[in-house]
Amino acid sequence: MLASANLWMGLAGIIFLVAGVFMHRNAIAAAHGLDKLVALAPVFIATALATFAPEHFRGPDFVANMVPSYMPFKPFWAYLVGSALLAAALSITFRKVERASTSMLGAMFFLFVCMIFLPSAFRHPADRFSWTFVLRESSFCAGAWALAGFHFRARAPRVAQGFILFARIVLGIAAIFYGVMHFLHPTLALGVPLELVLPSWIPVPVLWAWLAGILLLVSGVALLVNKRAHTAAAAIGGVMTFFTVFLYGALLIHAFWGSSDAMNEAINYVADTMLYAGSALALALALPDGESELAEP
Repeated sequence: MLASANLWMGLAGIIFLVAGVFMHRNAIAAAHGLDKLVALAPVFIATALATFAPEHFRGPDFVANMVPSYMPFKPFWAYLVGSALLAAALSITFRKVERASTSMLGAMFFLFVCMIFLPSAFRHPADRFSWTFVLRESSFCAGAWALAGFHFRARAPRVAQGFILFARIVLGIAAIFYGVMHFLHPTLALGVPLELVLPSWIPVPVLWAWLAGILLLVSGVALLVNKRAHTAAAAIGGVMTFFTVFLYGALLIHAFWGSSDAMNEAINYVADTMLYAGSALALALALPDGESELAEP
């Protein structure tokens, strides 16, 4: 079951990445400099969502680990979330009903924070990984609502401002927290500092962790005080894209010859970091000096 889920996760990610680049090719071509990466925000978000979707159809193992114990009909909720992720990925990729889909996507991640991750963090307040998960899911919510804010700007500017303000504050807090964790625990995963220990083949891992920590700290403060916020969000998205491609991409290639569990972990780290990168880039896209040609079709 896990090997089959890995196959479908990989195929979904590749298909949506290619389709997303094609559908957003005009915005990418029209952008200049770092804004070319910013224009990829919807592509990264949709690709990560599509990658996660097949895992939710994995069966009882996934349900047992993720759905809260008090929820009835556990398989239904896992299948519903998988379907919602796929529907949102299709909407963002093919640029249909984006205001509705990104708003509801953010609401879904917000519910995850309130129903799953915050209760766990309150039960284990000294566990830094619990708070890392809270801020990761909150960042995913912020990215979805930043993209919603971008699409609401013309028709409902007040709604757009609320979405973008929420995204800026949440991503700023997350960046500061993650930056501090990179200094305190420099041998753990770069980007979102989870349990993965950096492999021995990475040269001077402490240097990479400190560089990432400095960038995240500075950018997080810039987001909170709203100074050069577009550049700060783009910088966070840029470094997360770098880690997605050159670190977790390499781990994914290495895991190809390993177990199904190792492959699943590698795919999840790639998709997690890509979604975090896309969330930061979505905020850069939505901020005032992040104008682009990504207009309504």
